[in-house]
Amino acid sequence: MGSFSIWHWLIVLVIVVLVFGTKRLTGGARDLGKAVDEFKKGMRGDDDKPAARIGENADKTDDSAKTGSEQRDRDDVAR
Repeated sequence: MGSFSIWHWLIVLVIVVLVFGTKRLTGGARDLGKAVDEFKKGMRGDDDKPAARIGENADKTDDSAKTGSEQRDRDDVAR
């Protein structure tokens, strides 16, 4: 009852392929790869629009000076 041999793993692999099918397994692997790439981009902080970050800071300072009702009105218009 020691560790599994290569034959045990091959039998498990064949059963998984028979149950799920190759198309579903490759699609799942592709989705997992895309998710990992997106996670890495998020961790690095890569943005497609770096200029937008600069503009966001200016907008936030303008919004902080407004009263609560003016801010709510602007939020309703944005929706």
